[in-house]
Amino acid sequence: MQERIFSIDNEATFNEVCLAVYHYQKVNCPVYGKYIDLLGKTETAIDHYTQIPFLPIDFFKTQQVLAERHQAEITFTSSGTTGMVTSQHHVAEISWYEKSFRTCFQQFYGNIEDMAVLALLPSYLERSGSSLIYMVDDLIARSQQPSSGYFLYNHEDLFNALHELQRKGIKTLLIGVTYALLDFCEQYQIDFPDLMVMETGGMKGKRKEMIREELHQILATGFGVEKIHSEYGMTELLSQGYSFGNGIFQTPSWMKVLMRDTNDPLSLVENGKTGAINVIDLANYYSCAFIATQDLGKLHTDGSFEILGRFDNSDIRGCNLLVQ
Repeated sequence: MQERIFSIDNEATFNEVCLAVYHYQKVNCPVYGKYIDLLGKTETAIDHYTQIPFLPIDFFKTQQVLAERHQAEITFTSSGTTGMVTSQHHVAEISWYEKSFRTCFQQFYGNIEDMAVLALLPSYLERSGSSLIYMVDDLIARSQQPSSGYFLYNHEDLFNALHELQRKGIKTLLIGVTYALLDFCEQYQIDFPDLMVMETGGMKGKRKEMIREELHQILATGFGVEKIHSEYGMTELLSQGYSFGNGIFQTPSWMKVLMRDTNDPLSLVENGKTGAINVIDLANYYSCAFIATQDLGKLHTDGSFEILGRFDNSDIRGCNLLVQ
């Protein structure tokens, strides 16, 4: 099934694989199966992925969302302040996550061996269980550039590394938690037009929230780039969406975003209208591939999407969301 999921290349195949994963998970994932039963959907005939029930993301905080007869090879946890209940994603086979992020990164950014990967992710490095750190560790390890690595709070070393990579003409990706990139720009400025700056993770309570346009303008000016890239990911997903600028995200072929009605969680809204984000992530084969998030967004006709914020009173979470 893994090879089939990661080789999807058309809508019909996506639908077919979705239905196969749905039938597997409603039988083998007790939490999801019970949820479907409580909705009265157990015997409902489903022939398209838009009809599949989406599991509210909060179940990852209170239940073990994992297929029967499987043990977690690794458990990823979300960030949170003291006393906050955090999400746990029990991953039965880490190879699914590795296959997902490696294939996706290759699709959107090319060969990792051809670039330097610099990471400014203090909030993630200072705790355990981060799926983002697992991914970035792998990207750094597979990069063949000696400058690749983490910089934590050492902004001077990061500044010098960026200058050296620019001088050598090496393709460079800087991925950083949003507030840390802003901290860097307050100390240093560099004119590196070919640099790919990718922000993720938001403010983590370190700074006030900003609208995306203002944030990206500050970062673009600070690094001397035209556009700011973004990553859309979270603990409960094994796949990511990426934006090359302007807050427009795209997903790999095994991942799809839908919008549900905020007043009727079982109904979808038309493209172009604001709704709550449902995510299909088929890499979540042994957990749940159909997740109703607490994020608000807008879906475009080509399948790309924007993030517009999150539901009121939702926990501050580790995905790239800015209030607009």
